[in-house]
Amino acid sequence: MALTDPSIGKAQEQLFAPGTSARQKYAALVIGRPGIGALLKYELVVTLTQACPGALGLVLRKAGYPWLLGSCGRNVIFGQNVVLRHPHKIHIGSNVVVDDNCLIDAKGESNRGIRIGDGVFIGRNTILSCKNGDIELADGANIGFNCEVFSASRVTIGSSVLMAAYCYVIGGDHDFSDPDKPVLDQGRKSAGVAIGSGVWMGAGAKILDGATIGEHAVIGAGSVVRGDIAPRAIAVGIPARTISTRAPSTM
Repeated sequence: MALTDPSIGKAQEQLFAPGTSARQKYAALVIGRPGIGALLKYELVVTLTQACPGALGLVLRKAGYPWLLGSCGRNVIFGQNVVLRHPHKIHIGSNVVVDDNCLIDAKGESNRGIRIGDGVFIGRNTILSCKNGDIELADGANIGFNCEVFSASRVTIGSSVLMAAYCYVIGGDHDFSDPDKPVLDQGRKSAGVAIGSGVWMGAGAKILDGATIGEHAVIGAGSVVRGDIAPRAIAVGIPARTISTRAPSTM
């Protein structure tokens, strides 16, 4: 069941709200913690490491980014121009790659944030974005280039999931029940998304709010999943429909 969350405001309201300074707005949107100390630490790390090219940049980010994170394991590689928002709510395991130009945004007032397991790969230009929701990538998940994972409640991606380029996982929606009001002015709702372990999503697949995909299912390229896909199913189309099932190995 989708839950409506009226507290999720528009970006314009947060950026241009009266009564707060530019520093306070920046801290609320980007850093997620009050106080000049958190601001200075964030700015120091970002200024010295985020855009630095080559091997030197990799070394500096490997040393500096863990200072900002909630937790960080060993051998984590951050590419050039990786952006972190509300980084104290981002937890990363060991042997993880976050490629160039990724955004990892754990923004929210009461959420736990983003948890990335061991051995995860996140391809360049990919966005992990929360609006008071949580995202969990289990061990060994492989997220391709130019993907987006959005959560306004809870999105879980199981172990060893393979997500090809340009896939979207959208754990949130807009209310459009009032035809006389712009959708932008109506509430948001979210039922979340759950993707089981071993799932393969073909290029350009879109998983919409409320969907559940069972373990070891295959979602065809360009398909749109709106409901439940059974374990080991092969589903294609708009909306995605099961066309066959992957029989378990008997060996």
